[in-house]
Amino acid sequence: MNPYDVLIRPLLTEKITTIREIKNAVAFAVHVKATRIEIRRAVEKVFSVKVASVNVMNVRGKMKRQGRFLGRRSDWRKALVTLKAGEKMELYETA
Repeated sequence: MNPYDVLIRPLLTEKITTIREIKNAVAFAVHVKATRIEIRRAVEKVFSVKVASVNVMNVRGKMKRQGRFLGRRSDWRKALVTLKAGEKMELYETA
């Protein structure tokens, strides 16, 4: 799988920002079928950093309603990538 297909978008929330400062970790929304090894290789190739570990979570889509009609958001996958000591990711540092 192409590294640019594995990583969908970075996740920037208040909770993830706190984790980034404490654990030197960043989070991404990733392809639903991506494995830990594919995510590690994609982050290392795209951002030129060394990865210490990858934690992956499956997030279930929420039920939503528009008036009387019920719908459901898509399920998605989240990856928390911990960088090795001394590594920085330029994507997050320029904000």
